[in-house]
Amino acid sequence: MTQQAKSQQSGAQRAVAPQSPGDVSVLAEQLATLATLDQRIALLRATVGGRIAFSTSLGLEDQAILHGIAASGADIDVFTLDTGRHFPETLDLIAVSEQRFGLKIRVVAPEAADVERLVARDGINGFRSTIAARVACCEVRKVRPLHRALDGAAAWITGLRRAQSAGRADVPFAETDRAMGLIKLNPIADWTLAILETYVASNDVPVNALHARGFPSIGCQPCTRAIRPGEDIRAGRWWWENEDGKECGLHNNPNRKVARA
Repeated sequence: MTQQAKSQQSGAQRAVAPQSPGDVSVLAEQLATLATLDQRIALLRATVGGRIAFSTSLGLEDQAILHGIAASGADIDVFTLDTGRHFPETLDLIAVSEQRFGLKIRVVAPEAADVERLVARDGINGFRSTIAARVACCEVRKVRPLHRALDGAAAWITGLRRAQSAGRADVPFAETDRAMGLIKLNPIADWTLAILETYVASNDVPVNALHARGFPSIGCQPCTRAIRPGEDIRAGRWWWENEDGKECGLHNNPNRKVARA
């Protein structure tokens, strides 16, 4: 058994510490006082008992967090969702990142039977016909696999930032995700794009080759285009839909109990 596997097994065997709303608020306040990402990651690991999972989309934010995890040496379960519709450049980055950081990225795929039923009903590119069809596609290819990957986890790390879009302007450092039954942790919630880009450049963090071709936000290949000068960084995602509140469903939480700092 590798050292990383032993570490993850040890983490999985820890008792999950109860986390009250007050605990989450305190954690959010503490995260806001820390200057570096690896310090924030280390605090998360020291504070939360049980398995902490990090779902990486391999975008700029998540590559920065992956670097922070490696720098901190924290025991974090890292995984990515392979929807079956990713750009080749996104998939190439998995192996590059594993080699660069010495971390294993677990690949989680949708259930084949679910995808077959979806395509039989809506067609191979039916997600463009209606918003409901697109949401259904995201549900099968992303949301359900995410729930499966997070099953049993005590906390979930994401790369959400307040500056990413108007809909994410109130993203907290820590929150209770009652739908998932865990704590959602956003260690770079307060970062601007300039801070993120500086971190990536100064630490020589490997990034998706598509970023240099006008793709600041990258999802599935059929649902992502390069943006035009002056457009919002997420304008290339599901561009045929209304600009307000476009999300795939991974971060929708109507029962959010926020602890922002």
